[in-house]
Amino acid sequence: MIGLAPALEGLARSEAQFNQAARTIAHAPLSAEATDTVDLSAAAVALLTARNNFEAITKFIKTSNE
Repeated sequence: MIGLAPALEGLARSEAQFNQAARTIAHAPLSAEATDTVDLSAAAVALLTARNNFEAITKFIKTSNE
């Protein structure tokens, strides 16, 4: 059986990336006149990347357990 430590570390990294991207989006200004700028497209890409990484790692874990 393959060691699961690297996969679990990957899950933790994906979760942290997902949470950071979600916080960035949640703290985005509500109006276009706000002085803070948040690159929502980059945050959305980071959110989707983290989700895809998490899904890939969980599939790897499931496959390695079969």
